[in-house]
This record gives sequence, C-alpha cells and structure tokens, in this order.
Amino acid sequence: MTEGVPKLQKSCHLSLIQSYLSTYSCFSGALDFEHIEEQAEGIFGGSEENTPLDLDDHGGRTFLRVLLHLTMHDYPPLVSGALQLLFRHFSQRQEVLQAFKQVQLLVTSQDVDNYKQIKQDLDQLRSIVEKSELWVYKGQSPDETMDGAQGENEHKKKEEGHGKPQKYESTSSYNYRVMKEILLRLSKLCVQESISVRKNRKQQQRLLRNMGAHTVVLELLQIPYEKAEDTRMQEIMKLAHEFLQNFCAGNQQNQALLHKHINLFLNPGILEAVTMQHIFMNNFQLCSEINERVVQHFVHCIETHGRNVQYIKFLQTIVKAEGKFIKKCQDMVMAELVNAGEDVLVFYNDRASFQTLVQMMRSERDRMDENSPLMYHIHLVELLAVCTEGKNVYTEIKCNSLLPLDDIVRVVTHEDCIPEVKIAYINFLNHCYVDTEVEMKEIYTSNHMWKLFENFLVDICRACNNTSDRKHADSILEKYVTEIVMSIVTTFFSSPFSDQSTTLQTLILIIIKETRQPVFVQLLQGVFRVYHCNWLMPSQKASVESCIRVLSDVAKSRAIAIPVDLDSQVNNLFLKSHNIVQKTAMNWRMTARNAARRDSVLAASRDYRNIIERLQDIVSALEDRLRPLVQAELSVLVDVLHRPELLFPENTDARRKCESGGFICKLIKHTKQLLEENEEKLCIKVLQTLREMMTKDRGYGEKGEALRQLLVNRYYGNVRPAGRRESLTSFGNGPLSAGGTSKAGGGGGSSVSSSMNRGEMSLADVQCHLDKEGASNLVIDLIMNATSDRVFHESILLAIALLEGGNTTIQHSFFCRLTEDKKSEKFFKVFYDRMKVAQQEIKATVTVNTSDLGNKKKDEDTDRDVPVRKRVREPMTQITEEVRDQLLEASTATRKAYNTYRREADPDDHFSTGDGAQSAADKNRDELEMSAVITIMQPILRFLQLLCENHNRDLQNFLRCQNNKTNYNLVCETLQFLDCICGSTTGGLGLLGLYINEKNVALINQTLESLTEYCQGPCHENQNCIATHESNGIDIITALILNDINPLGKKRMDLVLELKNNASKLLLAIMESRHDSENAERILYNMRPKELVEVIKKAYMQGEVEFEDGENGEDLAASPRNVGHNIYILAHQLARHNKELQNMLKPGGQVEGDEALEFYAKHTAQIEIVRLDRTMEQIVFPVPSICEFLTKESKLRIYYTTERDEQGSKINDFFMKSEDLFNEMNWQKKLRAQPVLYWCARNMSFWSSISFNLAVLMNLLVAFFYPFEGVREDTLETHLSVLLWTAMLISLAIVIALPKPHGIRALIASTILRLIFSVGLQPTLFLLGAFNVCNKTIFVMSFVGNCGTFTRGYKAMILDVEFLYHLLYLLICAMGLFVHEFFYSLLLFDLVYREETLLNVIKSVTRNGRSIILTAVLALILVYLFSIVGYLFFKDDFILEVDKLPNETLLPDRTDSGETMTGEFLYSDVCKAGSGENCSSVIPSKELISEENEEENKEHTCETLLMCIVTVLSHGLRSGGGVGDVLRKPSKEEPLFAARVIYDLLFFFMVIIIVLNLIFGVIIDTFADLRSEKQKKEEILKTTCFICGLERDKFDNKTVTFEEHIKEEHNMWHYLCFIVLVKVKDSTEYTGPESYVAEMIKERNLDWFPRMRAMSLVSSDSEGEQNELRNLQEKLESTMKLVTNLSGQLSELKDQMTEQRKQKQRIGLLGHPPPMNVNPQQPA
Repeated sequence: MTEGVPKLQKSCHLSLIQSYLSTYSCFSGALDFEHIEEQAEGIFGGSEENTPLDLDDHGGRTFLRVLLHLTMHDYPPLVSGALQLLFRHFSQRQEVLQAFKQVQLLVTSQDVDNYKQIKQDLDQLRSIVEKSELWVYKGQSPDETMDGAQGENEHKKKEEGHGKPQKYESTSSYNYRVMKEILLRLSKLCVQESISVRKNRKQQQRLLRNMGAHTVVLELLQIPYEKAEDTRMQEIMKLAHEFLQNFCAGNQQNQALLHKHINLFLNPGILEAVTMQHIFMNNFQLCSEINERVVQHFVHCIETHGRNVQYIKFLQTIVKAEGKFIKKCQDMVMAELVNAGEDVLVFYNDRASFQTLVQMMRSERDRMDENSPLMYHIHLVELLAVCTEGKNVYTEIKCNSLLPLDDIVRVVTHEDCIPEVKIAYINFLNHCYVDTEVEMKEIYTSNHMWKLFENFLVDICRACNNTSDRKHADSILEKYVTEIVMSIVTTFFSSPFSDQSTTLQTLILIIIKETRQPVFVQLLQGVFRVYHCNWLMPSQKASVESCIRVLSDVAKSRAIAIPVDLDSQVNNLFLKSHNIVQKTAMNWRMTARNAARRDSVLAASRDYRNIIERLQDIVSALEDRLRPLVQAELSVLVDVLHRPELLFPENTDARRKCESGGFICKLIKHTKQLLEENEEKLCIKVLQTLREMMTKDRGYGEKGEALRQLLVNRYYGNVRPAGRRESLTSFGNGPLSAGGTSKAGGGGGSSVSSSMNRGEMSLADVQCHLDKEGASNLVIDLIMNATSDRVFHESILLAIALLEGGNTTIQHSFFCRLTEDKKSEKFFKVFYDRMKVAQQEIKATVTVNTSDLGNKKKDEDTDRDVPVRKRVREPMTQITEEVRDQLLEASTATRKAYNTYRREADPDDHFSTGDGAQSAADKNRDELEMSAVITIMQPILRFLQLLCENHNRDLQNFLRCQNNKTNYNLVCETLQFLDCICGSTTGGLGLLGLYINEKNVALINQTLESLTEYCQGPCHENQNCIATHESNGIDIITALILNDINPLGKKRMDLVLELKNNASKLLLAIMESRHDSENAERILYNMRPKELVEVIKKAYMQGEVEFEDGENGEDLAASPRNVGHNIYILAHQLARHNKELQNMLKPGGQVEGDEALEFYAKHTAQIEIVRLDRTMEQIVFPVPSICEFLTKESKLRIYYTTERDEQGSKINDFFMKSEDLFNEMNWQKKLRAQPVLYWCARNMSFWSSISFNLAVLMNLLVAFFYPFEGVREDTLETHLSVLLWTAMLISLAIVIALPKPHGIRALIASTILRLIFSVGLQPTLFLLGAFNVCNKTIFVMSFVGNCGTFTRGYKAMILDVEFLYHLLYLLICAMGLFVHEFFYSLLLFDLVYREETLLNVIKSVTRNGRSIILTAVLALILVYLFSIVGYLFFKDDFILEVDKLPNETLLPDRTDSGETMTGEFLYSDVCKAGSGENCSSVIPSKELISEENEEENKEHTCETLLMCIVTVLSHGLRSGGGVGDVLRKPSKEEPLFAARVIYDLLFFFMVIIIVLNLIFGVIIDTFADLRSEKQKKEEILKTTCFICGLERDKFDNKTVTFEEHIKEEHNMWHYLCFIVLVKVKDSTEYTGPESYVAEMIKERNLDWFPRMRAMSLVSSDSEGEQNELRNLQEKLESTMKLVTNLSGQLSELKDQMTEQRKQKQRIGLLGHPPPMNVNPQQPA
C-alpha cells in the first residue's frame, strides 16, 4: 500500500508541472510559485482532488502503533522492515522531492522519438543479453543450437516489416547484427561528431542514464565467449566499450556510476584501459579517491602484457584532472614506476640505446604507429613531466635520477630529433628542473640551457619559415615553438628563486651580460618574430606575448643592451596590446548587455531552453518552499520515536514498556545489528533521528508549524495550537502544551497535554536519558566497528550531540565504558589511524599558491609603509584596486557574452551542459576542497574536545595515555596534525598564508580549540606534552599569531582574527597555572618580542578603523580589539620571563601605537587566588565591558560601608554585595539605551542640591515675611528696581559667558528678588514651590534610574528606605505647595540626610537606643516610687504657684477683631472707646485683684497619686535640684523635716545625678565611639589591604610598595570584575582558574581569596627554601618507594629461601641423605 503512495504523489506532481509549463508557454510572465506550492501540498491531502490517506480509519494512530509494536519485536528483519516503513511514512514529501529532481522532460518530438527508440533498443538488448547462453558462439557451429522458435518469429516479423522475403539468417548472426546496430545508435546519441569538433550531448547521456542503458551494457560485457575464435563478439565488445566511453565522456555523474563497477575493467585488455581512461578523465574527485590497487594493476599490465601506450595514457589521466595536479596520485604513480624498474621505465641513455632512439625518430613507421616503442617512450616522458608538475619535491628527485639533464640536452639538440620528442623532453625539463620547489643550481650555472636556447632559435626559424599553406604546415612543430618553448623560456627567466637568492641573481646577471648576451638578444628577436606570424591562434599569441614581456623585463632589470629598433617595437607592442585589451573588454561588455536585452525580449518564447529553465526554476523553488514542511514532518517522527508511549492507551503493556525506556533501548540495540547486517542507510537514519532529539529547534515557519500541528493532532489527538514547536529540540524555551482529553483511538491521546510537553526537559536531561538507554555504548561500538565512512561520521556527530554542553555524566559514561571493557586501545586506534591517514592525505594533496610566494616580498615592501588606518591610503593602492575591479568586471562580462554566444549558436549544447556549467564556473572554488579523509577530522577533534570539556582531568590524561599494551597519544597526534595542515617547517617560515584558506581554516580553528581543551584545567602533563613535542607545533601556533595570513586576510579578515584568537588562547592554556618557566621559554624561543607588540598595536588600530567606519563588532569574540586584547594578555604572561618584552609593554606615550598599550593596560586586570592545595596563582584577564557601567557613587558606597567580619576581613560582606553590584551594572547598561532617563540619573546630585537650596530659600522667605499681607509689590522705588534689573542682566551675561557656580547663584538671587517685587511674595513662593516639586520629581526619576527600583519588584520598593524617604520628601513638597507654607519647614531635616556629621549625631542616640530606653524606664520607676512616698508623707508640700488665665467674662468682646488672644490679654485693662460700658463699675481696683491673685495662684498638685506622679515627673526632672526645688520649703520645726531632707537628697542623687547622667553618658560615649570608629575605619582603609588584610608595614623594604599592592595585585575592583567575568562568560569557555573560581562561587566558598598572603611578599630566599623543601620531599618520596620495593623483594627472597629449605628438608627425610661432611677438614 505504501509503495503506491509515492507513485500516486509523483504522478500528481508531474501533472501539476505539466499544467504550469503549458500555462507559462501561453502567457509571458513569472510563475505563481504560491499557487504551485498550494497544489503541491494538495497531493498529500487537503484538496478537493486528493483526500488524506487514512490507513486505519483512526488518523494513522493504529498504523503507527503496529509499526512501534513490530519495532519492539525480537526478530531483526521484522524490526528493520518496520523502521524502514516508519521512516518512509514520515518522509513522503522528501521522497517526492527527491524523485522529482530526477525528472527529465522530453520537450521536442526528437526527444520523444529518441526515448521510444532507446526504450525499444534497451528492451531488445536486455532480452538478447539474458539469453546469451543460447546464441553465443561456443566453439561449434552456431546454427546447430541457435535456430529456436524465437529466431524464426523474429525473422518472420522482419520479413513482414520489409515487405519482401530475405535470405534465412541464423539467430546468432541476427543477434550479433542487432546488438551492433543498437550499440552504434546508442553511441551516436551520446556524442555529436562533426569534422573538427566532437561534442558531448549531456541531455541524451542523462536520458540514457535514467533509462539504465549502462546497466544493460555492463551485463553485456560480462557475457562469457571464446575470445580467440569469436571475432564478431570481439567487435560487439569493442562497440560496448565505445558506448561506455561516449556515455561517460565529460559527464561526471555517469563517470561516478561506472566507477562503481570498476572491477569489471581491471583486466589487461586495451579496451578496458581506454574505458578506464574515460571514467577518470577530468574528474578530480574520482582521481583523488583512486585506490593504489588500480595503479598497481596498470603498471603490472605494462610489465606482463607489453608496453602499450594506453596504459601510460591512463596513468597520465589520473595524475592531472580539471587542470589540477593530484599530488597523491603523482607520488603513487611515481613509486610504482620506480618499483617496476626497467620493464616499464625505458630510457635510451647509453650510447647503443641512444642510436636506437635516433633510428626510431628517423623511421616514419615508428612515428605513425600509435603503439610503437617510440610513442611509448614519448608518453612515458610526458607521464614523468606530469608527475613532477606543481613543484612536487618527491617526484622531482626521483625523475632527476631517471633522466639527467645531460641526456635531455643530448636528445633535444640532436639533428634528427622530431618535434614530438622535443615536446615531451622540454616539458619534462620545465617541470622537473626549472619550475621546481627545490633550487636546481645546475640549471643556472651550467651551459646546458644555453645550448637548448640555441636549438630553440633553430626551431623558431623553421616554424617562422613554414609554408603558408596550412594543409601542409607542421602543426606539431608550431605547437612546440609557441607553447613549450615559450613556456620554458618564460619560466626560466621568471623563476621565483631569482627573487629570493641574491647570489643566484648575481650569477645569472654575470652569465647573461658577459657570455650569453648575443643569444639572449637573438632569443628575444626570434620570439618577437614568432609573434608576427599570421597563423598564430589567440592562446598561442598570449603565450608568445607573455614570453616577450618577461624577456624585456629581464633585459631592463639586468641592463642588457637591446637594439634600439627592437626595443621600440617591443614597447609599441605592449602599448598596442593594452589598447586591444581595453577595446576587447568594452566589446565584450557591450555584447553582454545586448545579449541580456535580447534574452529579456525573447524570454517568453516556447523553446527548448525556456522549458528546461522553467523546470529547473520550479524544482528549485518547490525545494526551497517545501523544505520547512519536510523538516516539520521529520520533527514529528523525532517526537514519535522519543515518546512512543503516548500513542498507546494507558495501563497497557506496550505503554508501560515504552515508558520504562524499552523502545529507545531496543532501537539503540537494533542499530548495532543494522551495522552488522550492512543496512547502512537505515542505520544512518536512526543515528540522525537520535541526534535530532538533542538538536535545538530550527523553526519551521508558519506553514511548517501548521503542518506539524496537524500531524500531532492526527496522531496524538486534539492539541492546543502553539505558535512555535517546543519539544526536545528546543531546550527549556517553554512547554508545548499538547492538550486534549480526547479518548479517540482507544485513549491514545488521553495524556497528551502532559507528555507532549517536551520543552520542560533540558538538554542534559535528554542526553542522560539516551545515555541510560545505551546511546554512549552504541557510539563506542559503532566507532570501533564502522566500516563505512558515513556511519562513522554519523556516529561521531551523535557523540558530539551527547556531549554538547560539557555533560559530565556522559563523559563519565564514556570513561567507564572504555576503561572497564578494556576497549580503549581499539577505540583510540581508530582515531589515531584516521589522524595518520589525514596527514598523509594532506601531504599528498596540499596545493600551494606559488604566485603569492614570488610576490610576497614585493607585497611586504609595498605594505610596509602603508598605515593600517583606512582613512590614509596611497594613490598606488587606489589605482590597483580600480584596475582589479575593472578586470573582474571585464572577466564577468566576457563570461556572460561567451555564454550568450554559445546559447545562441547551439542551445542544445549549452543547456545540455547545464550540469557541468556550474562546476566549470566554480573550478577555482573547488580547487581548495578537502577530501573526506581530511574533513572528517573536524568532527573527530570536536568530539575529543568535548570529552575534555569542563577540564575533565581523567579524560585529558586518558587521551594521552591509556595504560594499555599499545598507547595512542592523541594529544601529540593532534599537534602533529596541526603542524601538517599548516605546512610544517615551511609554515613556520612566514608562509602560512600559502597553506591556510577558506576551506581549511575552520578545521585549523577546531584543532586549536581541541588542543586548548586538552591543556586547560590545568593538565600539566598535556601542557608538557605539547610544549616539548619534537614537531614544529609551537612554532606554527606562534606564527599564526605573528604573521599576516595572506591572501586569506585580504578577503576574510574575520577568519584570520578567529585564528589568531584561538592560537593565543592555546598558548595561554599551555602556560596556565604553571610556576616554572619552561613552557614560556619554549614559546619565546622563536618569538621576537617586537613582532608580538606590533601585532597587538595592529589589531588595536584595525579595531579603531572598524569603529570609525561604523562597524560595531566590539561585542564579538573575534573582533580586532578583543583579539588584540587576548594577545596582549599572552604578552603580559610571557613578559614575566622576558625583560625586553616587559619593557616594551610599558606605554611611553611618545611612540606611535602606545595608545593601544595604554588601552589594553587599562582594560586588563590581574588578581591572585588561592588553590585548594593552598598555593597561590596569579590570573590576568580582560575586564568585562559591563564593568564600565558601575558608577563612582556605588564604588564609594561599597568602599566605605563594607563591614569587617570577626576575622578582620571585608571579603565576606564584599562578596555578598557583588550580586547587587552585578545587577546594578546590568541596569546601568540598559539605562544607557534611554538617553533622557540616563541624563537625569547622571545629574542626580545636581537635582539634590537644587532641592535643598530651594528648601532653605523658601523657609527664609516664610520666616522673614510671614504673614504676607504687609508685603506689597509697589513698595520698591524706581532706582532700586532699575538696579535689580541691571544686576539680573549682568549676572545673566556672566552666566552665558562664564558658566560658574557663583554667577548662577547671583542670577538666581537677582531673579527671585525681581519676582518678589514684580509679582508679589506669595506668587513667588508658589512658583518656587512648584519648581521644587518638579525638581524633586526629576530627582526621584534619576534615583529610580540609577538604582533600577521598579525592576526589583514591589516588595523591594517597599523595603527600600531610601526610596520611601524621597517619596515622603516629594509629598511634603506638594503639601507645602497646596496645603500650607509651614510644611516647607520639614524639608530642612534633609540636612541630616545630607551631612554625615549630623547623621552621626542622630546615630549617637539611636545606636544605643536600647540602653537609653532602659535607663529611662529605670528613671520612670524611681519617679513612680518617689511619687508614692510623696503622696503618702509629703502630700501637703506639693503646693505650686500657677498663673491662671483672667476671667473671660470680664474681657470686652473682640471677636470681630483680627487680633490674637495674646493681644486681648495684654490690652484687657484698657477701656475701649465707644463700648458703651462704665469702666469703673466693670473693672475692680488693682489692690483687690492682687490680693485675690495671691490666694488663688497656689494649688495642691498631689491630691491624687496620678497628679503626684505627673508633678514629680514634670517638675522634678526639669528642676536642677530635683523635685525639692518646686515643693514647699518646710520649717525645721516640722516633724518631717529630716524625712523631707532625705527625700529631696535621694531624688537629687538617684534621679538627677545618676540616672540622667547615665543617659547623657551613653549618648556622649556613643558619639565618641562613632567618631573613633570613623577614624579607625579611615585608618584601616589607608593602611590595610581590602582583600588580604595585610598592613602597610608588611611591605616596607619590599620590591612592591603598599600602593602598588592595592592597585595592581589586590585591587578590590579587579576581584569584582573577575566575579562578573565568571558570571557573564560561557561555562564551556572557562579556563582552569575560572572554572575553579566559578565552582567556589557556586558553593559560596571564599577560600579562593588570599587571606594575609601576597605573592609579592614571598622573597627569593623563601622561594628557594620552598623549592629546596619540595625537592627534598620528592627525593624522600622516591627513596621511600625504593625502600618499599627493596623490602618487598627481600620478603619475596626470604619466602623463596624458606621454601627451598623446606624442600631440602623434605628430600632429606624421604630419601637417603648424603654424607653431611663432604670436606674432611670441615667439622661435623
């Protein structure tokens, strides 16, 4: 059923495209891809024509359950089949797209006829091949067994078709003839031959490939036959080979198809050799992957089956392809040729054989015979030339010994030497002796080359004097002169060694000038004469012109005299050629534009070209548009395989089994079986699915998300729609609530809402879940046993996904499995072998841009004086860039115009070569492509890096040493790989740019990162392993930092910066946490300090240029300044071991570039930490950019308010405040994005000062002028008003000219006075109050902006006392403005908040408030007791004088008056006029009033106990002598006089003197304590280190002063910056010390802070003592080990002696003992 689904979909798709092609042919315009996409998606359901395929009437849920059930079965083939069906079910769109890419449209009627003919021919041919046993000749009469019914029927049909009877033909003859005709027709379809040109027809080749023609012909080749007798079959085989040759000619896809059957052609036949030659011809990839067995086969064929030219031609084919030489094949072929010896390598070196060669050259037959010994020799020399092409040192050395220079000159200069031999020999000479990697001095010092030049002159004359009749022209001689001779002359005189070797250059100059000048001039004349020959082709003319240019340049540079007429002709030639180039470029440009216009006009015509283009457009557009849908469909498969239990009903066995991990476990176990059963594709799909479970969500777009939701609903029930997929592949981004309580399908979707919520699982959870089910074991097994590179690659990628993020659980799982099962040797051998193979591949295939080698010195000279800044450029640079742009434009226009011409001339050929056009255009890009053997190293190194992530010490050591019989040191091997890929020794000489390109820079970066991870932690053993390795690894890493990696740096500076960044990190890792200087000295061995400092300055300048150009790349890790910063830190660490570098890093301020050093020094910090073993370590790190946002106010607050703990350290409180400071930095960073709020916050102190000044001013106005009725605005005189205006204007002018504080104050004062007298005092006060409210509002905004109050939540706002204080202040300002002016008086209390002295005064009362309150309570108790005593015994003594208010009825009614009650009382004795009352009758006399007042002004104040308590409390405490001062003075005659005296004295002493003075004393003492504490705190801050607590005197007479210590070594803000760095840095990027400190911070452990210790205080003597103690301890430990070993050996020896004694005793007891006294002199 499922097989039919894709077929249905394909047919729908084809009909869809057909309709659109027909639509487009009728109407010109663009295709409606949206509509096409809708119809394409309609194939899978949702449209009227196509309904979704439902296999089980439950939306496919039952179908999936069945497949999952089958997957958990124990029968492997059944499991494999279920998995394949499951994958196909969720990749329908992908299958249809893949199938549709293979669609080939038959546009013309000729295509249809060809298709029909091919189908008929292939069917007939297939039938004949299948029945070959019935008709193939077997050594007897073919007619005896071949006249069957089939032959007769066919003959009858044939006779009927021709309409006339024919002679009876046997079946065998008929089949031979039919096969011959079919093969000829098929061959003609592949190639279009004309008189001069033979073109490949790729459309027909593709049609034959799609119809499987090659498979039928390959089956034909395997038919057994009598090779000696069956000549007709031999002819058929020859035609079959010709078809295969034409089938794959120029078609890389067809070549790859035939390459799979390469074993069919590995036999000695010549036809097979020619076919093999066509399979590999111009196919760089196939040639690069060739097996050594193939080369050995053809060399062996030469040895055993004769020296045939075709064998040599095949070897030539594989050595060079697509214009590129293949170093691996060169070495392979050369090695096999040398091993074969004289049977293959035929040279005519000695005298006899040389005469043989001369005779062959004279013989016309030998020249014409393709397989003659002469042609074999010529092709052999050509093969050697190709093997040495491209500066291959290995093959050059071999060929030098095979064909010496003397023999070459002797053969070439012989009079009978033919042009074919000369071409081969001179080409060999060019590549083996002239254009070489190694300097061949004999070429320049001997006379051989000048002999050849003289011979060249003869050949040049012969070529120039050749007949003008082109039919009889010697084309080989012309080719020899115009191509080979010109090439070697050009190469010889422009050798790169002449630019590098001064001695050699001088030698050549002397030789040319003194001895060979006439030959040189004749050579130039001869070449110039060739240039004017009318038979030259354009390519030949370009070669000759290049030779003339080189020769003229040599003549000018070496002062060789050239005839005047020749010199002028050469100059005119260059001028003319320059004009021709410009004219030709303009013509091409115009042609391209006109062609573009013609294309736009004729775009709507329906022809072959348009239909093919439209088909390609539709296919590519559909692929792009349906890609999100394909990914969404596959993502549902990932969900299903990860959580299969959701498809089963609850409480079923299948669901319980899946929930317990049974399904995943079974899937993983079956994957191992898939590898054993060679089911590679299915195994790869399972591995990819497992990896997808741990991959982050990519997002599928709107349509992709809709499709995913639709499929989830279909299989899991109704799910609440979500905007974005939140599954295992989107870790922690929020859950996808796959809700729904539908019970459809047996309750399968009942708990979907909880179980589809996969986003809740973190990456680590998913990794651990898969590891628990055996994923890590699967990876290990696959890596060890994988025979396929694809399976190995996918296994590595799965391992990377499992370890991503540095999962320590997975690391431990890998380590345990490798150590427990003893499989580490085989496991690591796989990686070791792959590293070795990759290095060999690099050495065999590396390509070096030698043109840059010759121009490097010139580029350096030109760029040396050019500043780095872009704003300063030399005019020469601008011209160069302009010329380069023009050349690029011209070449682009040329290519377009040429393509246009080809398209118009032969549209069939142009569009039939569409497959190869792209590859031809991208030839330069593919030149640097690395083979799969090298590219696989990147995931391998990433895997090894992740094994050591988080500084896993066990695995770091395990990579170096596995403690097996054979250890594989992958650390050294990785360094060796880096050395190899960077060019080894040559790379260290400043030529790195020749080896590093865009293709391999990512691999080099990964190698550096892996090496860094091996060392960090630190792992001292790995550090030593890298630093002391015999390779040039350290030098390469150093060169990566110091050198300009060009030409990559000119195109992709970002890649170069990343490379330098990783290299500097690696060197820092090698020196990390080391107390010795060995590694640093190794790094400094080949590093010049000046170069390192120059690199730092250059990086800074480059970053400055990017900043000026608006490229904000400072946040990137590989931005120029960040890279420069890392290199600066490296230099800082190295400077400890190099005085010169240390002095260079000190900015002097005068040298150019010192601003870079100042910048980096300012943004670099160092601290000292204490390790767990109590050793101290210094860390240098870049200050995080976020630390710049910490305000000075916060720094001062922390500095002065941090409290000391009981141990006298401030670290604990400082550490607790670090989190708040970090949050403040983040808030300040956000604040910078809001300019208005930031401006307010920045001037917060200014707003505070304005508020206080306004409060004082308003209170002064209220105090002096309240009430305001008496002040009027018209009371100011005219001259005073003018004076005020003048003062105001003058102060305004002063403020504008010189904005000083005093001028501002004068302006404000004059303005306020002017307002008072202009608008009135009360309006002025109102304006000032309104302004104060606005100002305080701005202040609150700035306060909130500085502290981020609102971001901390409402609870934090309520608990923030300072914020509440400012709100209260704002409320009082508003009340003063709108309620009453007296509220302004409360604002003066702000002085207490602003002044620390007043705060201390308040604190003196509040700090010991409990003591004061308790003392006051004691005073109350005493007052209470004295009140009781006074009430009981001295009640009558409590008589106090009082001042009563006068009787209100005696006063006149003055309620209508505006005066106060005080005024009424004062003037109550005055009779007011007009009151109408008799004053004498109302007011009594004064005497009467005074008498009554004397009696009435005394009262008893102790009538009740409460009154008594109030009296004692009020009057007793306020009186200086106590309560006795206010009581009645008793007489000494009274009986209670003595008791009264005691009562008064006790109250005075106990309450007044003791208790009150206690309260005053507490306050005074507290104030004194506060003052002394402040002084002590100031003293501690001045004389004690904030971090370590060491005092100033500890640094007396030391190399480091106290000020330097607290500024550089133990700077408190550096420690805060380091804490912030640990917080903001990715945990996987931690260095060893950073990970240690991060772990300590996480545990809130402060032991990493140095307490009472500093590294600078450890003097050299103490260091020496410590080293001596350490050495003694090591010696003691080694001695103890030795003693232990000796004691063990002694005990073993003792046991052996005891055993021997016992054996002797047993022997003596059992047998007859020998006589004891053997020696008679020995006593018994």
